[in-house]
Amino acid sequence: MAVLSFASHAESLDVSDTWLVRLRALELKPENSNMPGLKDSISINNKVIPEVDVSYALNNNWSAELVLTYPQKHDVRAGGTTIGTVKHLPPSLMLQYRFANDSGVVPYLGAGLNYTRFMQARLPAGITVDKQSMGVAAQLGIDFEIARNTYFNIDYKYITMKTDVMAGGARLTTLELNPSLFGVGIGYRF
Repeated sequence: MAVLSFASHAESLDVSDTWLVRLRALELKPENSNMPGLKDSISINNKVIPEVDVSYALNNNWSAELVLTYPQKHDVRAGGTTIGTVKHLPPSLMLQYRFANDSGVVPYLGAGLNYTRFMQARLPAGITVDKQSMGVAAQLGIDFEIARNTYFNIDYKYITMKTDVMAGGARLTTLELNPSLFGVGIGYRF
């Protein structure tokens, strides 16, 4: 039975186009919500960032996608005044359902996990941020085939991401970043 299942899986995949690599420009728009009652809210700035993702087709409809960028530097603000900077690295691993068809237009939905590492916080003396965040990620997008194996892509992601802001070891607030990511890019399938 397992041999038949594997054989039908192998027939449904065209091994010549199992991988898809995309380069995107993203607008990162954090939600920036804080604990209620905080006098001076803590926030980070919006930013346009580069992204690369690599997808592996499990079959005609399902793919696994790894979403990557390099560490991103953000201004940290308190009550609208810049008080320092912090970098974060936010890779995500997604499972996608692709609505495969022969039209050259392929919409998809995805869900997965995000791990964010916060680093190089340059904040006023005594203020620190938590080093890591685990959250969920969701996406929807569409690929338009513009040439053989080449795609124009539009993508939206929402990620749950937060970090505690601390002073002298006591938590001042929890900054819920929860960014929305709007992206456009080019992909190549091989």
